[in-house]
Amino acid sequence: MKSALALLASAALANAHCKNAFFFHCENGSNLHQVTMQYIWVDGVDQGQNTAIRIPPNNNPVTDVDSTDITCNVNGLSGSGVETVEAPAGSEITLEWHQHAQREGEDAISGGHSGAVQVYIAKAPSDAASFDGQGEVWTKLYSAGLVDPSSQRWATDDVNDNAGKHSFTLPASLPDGEYLIRGEIIALHVASSYPGAQFYIGCAQVKVTGGGSASPPTVALPGAYQGSDPGITVNIYNNLQSYTAPGPEVWSG
Repeated sequence: MKSALALLASAALANAHCKNAFFFHCENGSNLHQVTMQYIWVDGVDQGQNTAIRIPPNNNPVTDVDSTDITCNVNGLSGSGVETVEAPAGSEITLEWHQHAQREGEDAISGGHSGAVQVYIAKAPSDAASFDGQGEVWTKLYSAGLVDPSSQRWATDDVNDNAGKHSFTLPASLPDGEYLIRGEIIALHVASSYPGAQFYIGCAQVKVTGGGSASPPTVALPGAYQGSDPGITVNIYNNLQSYTAPGPEVWSG
């Protein structure tokens, strides 16, 4: 009887981990060590765990590039109740990713999940919290893929070596207003056929101040990616010497 109760308690605990807000992904009770965006930094200042971030229900990847989940992850089309933080134009933004709720003791994303890291931004017509990010509104600000072909080093290796962080600059010419910043890790370890590439996506809500009057080029997400894109369907285990990330060119302002 005690043994049966122990098994039930263990199963209940595993199920709770599968559902909790700190992004456990469970399959048959196991944790598969995937990743979510959990922090945003503005000019070196940590805004706090999950502050300004639209939190997905778990850390599962998105694999369908035609799904609206590719915009801001599952349940990411609304930011109701999510804080919006201020970020001056020209400031350095850092996004920080982790497998679980803790910062120490493990890679941000499993070392086997090699791939690209990208960042987009989209201007909300009014407030960021009510913006769903649909339509041709996204501008790419950052992209890194195969950073060293000779050693087969990927952008994800750099993120792991930097405690889950990668940084970029908000262009000084970006107009004032509220925006979504969309971070994206594309894990390519099972991407030799589609759907195989794993998209880990996080959206943060920011208010840009002190900006300019630029009109950056924009694309739609979903829309900018196709399953057949060479940056999405690719065999990374064949001594790859170059890699083209999906989507448009980076806009520097």
